[in-house]
Amino acid sequence: MSKKIFLALLVLLMSVSLVSAGIKSDKLFQVALLQSLMQGEYDGVITVGELKHYGDTGIGTFQSVNGELIAVDGEVYRALWDGRVEVVADDETVPFANITFFDADVKKENVDAASIDELKKILSDIANQNGRNQFYMAKITGLMPSMNVRSELAQEKPYRTLDAALKTDQREFNYSDIKGTVIALYCPEYMDGLNTPGWHLHFVSEDGKKGGHVLELSAKNCLVEFDVISEFAMLIPNRESFNDKDLAVDMKKAIEEVEVKK
Repeated sequence: MSKKIFLALLVLLMSVSLVSAGIKSDKLFQVALLQSLMQGEYDGVITVGELKHYGDTGIGTFQSVNGELIAVDGEVYRALWDGRVEVVADDETVPFANITFFDADVKKENVDAASIDELKKILSDIANQNGRNQFYMAKITGLMPSMNVRSELAQEKPYRTLDAALKTDQREFNYSDIKGTVIALYCPEYMDGLNTPGWHLHFVSEDGKKGGHVLELSAKNCLVEFDVISEFAMLIPNRESFNDKDLAVDMKKAIEEVEVKK
């Protein structure tokens, strides 16, 4: 077991004791590794109901990569391959996610961005001002003049790697002048190997009917809220399929391919 994973397990044990005592902590809780998801570890580790014990705002995916997960204010949404968005039942399972109890530590109003890169630059500037080695969950709420999102078809066993699955089963959707909320997760550089450093964005519309993984966007007069997070816990699957994977493989290129617009 690597040092990174051992330390994450210790933090998780402390987190579980706090949750069992009914205490909501300001902590980023991660289910599994992005690297294991990339290698086809798509079976659920935790239920949506259990995930809600660890936070009310976050991003992820579902059993068999059946859609994109967006958690906003305690409601968990699924953006499906056909463009629909639905509220997810508590018994659905999750193979990968990041979630926290959102508390706005920093706010910036009237934010405009012509592209996702410009928005990420604005977000990174705020993060750098508050400590680039912290975790951040951000909410960007308001009008999106343009929004390009993706979701994907549920996968069947034997599971392919995520980059291979998205080459054939990704579906994209474009919207204009749509109001809603972008949930943006920031992981510091030292998380390389457990997640992907930098920003990862999901979107759900104000009416809860459209959304997905954000590939491109523009924003107009939006409110940006930041939760500065100084604690991290991770739940690691304990099953043969996970334990047999070589998680030391460099997945940076494959992760980049699934994160950005092609």
